[in-house]
Amino acid sequence: MKKRVFIVHGWEGTPNQAWFPWIKKELEKRDFEVFAPQMPNTEEPKIEEWVPFLAKQVGEPNENSYFVGHSIGCQTIMRYLETLEDRKVGGVIFVAGFFNLPNLETEEEKEIAKPWLERKINLKKVKKAADNFVAIFSDNDSDVSLSDSEIFKQKLNAEIVVEHNRGHFSEDTGIKELPIVLDSILKLEIRN
Repeated sequence: MKKRVFIVHGWEGTPNQAWFPWIKKELEKRDFEVFAPQMPNTEEPKIEEWVPFLAKQVGEPNENSYFVGHSIGCQTIMRYLETLEDRKVGGVIFVAGFFNLPNLETEEEKEIAKPWLERKINLKKVKKAADNFVAIFSDNDSDVSLSDSEIFKQKLNAEIVVEHNRGHFSEDTGIKELPIVLDSILKLEIRN
């Protein structure tokens, strides 16, 4: 059965920016089937839109299904995984995932982020849905606190990777390739 990877971009993002096209191409070269959907309403992402949209893209998940999320895409993946009953996926890579966003600037940003920050995620269910998690952070991310890495480590037993000087791993920091994501997926594939 072919291995599938689902890439979920972040808030105000698209699958055609930053390192997403590069990782898609690299994985396809290695015979993965890669899905990088344009998530709905990216200017004002909503849990009740993003999670069902991802579920529809995935269809029937299995141990040949892998997930890569960036920023709010990580939240989307976790919220999707907590809905899986007695099904496992191959693994998950979180890039700049968060549980807190201490540096939101405008009232509009705070209002959009509020449900994502306040609506609890059942991390026990998330952990049950996969055996392998990797959480990648940057030591100078102005949006995501490095302290959130501890939650990923403690609650999901995630392998933590801290990259130097990569900002929020986004278009505006000029990140066009992200080899650590490719390496992480290939390691997860070997474990399965």
